[in-house]
Amino acid sequence: MIKKIDHIGVAVKDLDKAIEIYNNVFGFELLEIEEVPSQKVKVAKFNVGGVHIEFLQPLAEDSPISRFLENKGEGIHHIAYYTDDIKGLLDDIRGKGVKMINEEPIKGSSGTIIAFVHPKSSIILTELVSKGE
Repeated sequence: MIKKIDHIGVAVKDLDKAIEIYNNVFGFELLEIEEVPSQKVKVAKFNVGGVHIEFLQPLAEDSPISRFLENKGEGIHHIAYYTDDIKGLLDDIRGKGVKMINEEPIKGSSGTIIAFVHPKSSIILTELVSKGE
């Protein structure tokens, strides 16, 4: 049911600094900058040879990214996998005892729907991504 890696999420304190480094120094293609209210983050999306990297800056102190930065500092926050059928995938993995952060899909960036798998069930925080409905 998982088709591919959708993106790698990286938590940062300063999005402008990340953009400067990865766009201007390394030459990565900046796809878009977007705010995602459901996650309380501002995101800069880059394309690197067909792989997307999303740099995530918190917009509020109660953002999941704020908590991550406080506990672990800047760095890889999650890996996201694309599926055509997020609801079917959720039903399947919940049936296998996987602990979820989001029991039902929520709105993500760029019109997607997403759900996070708890890292206790997946080693690293895992995001499932599908096209919005």
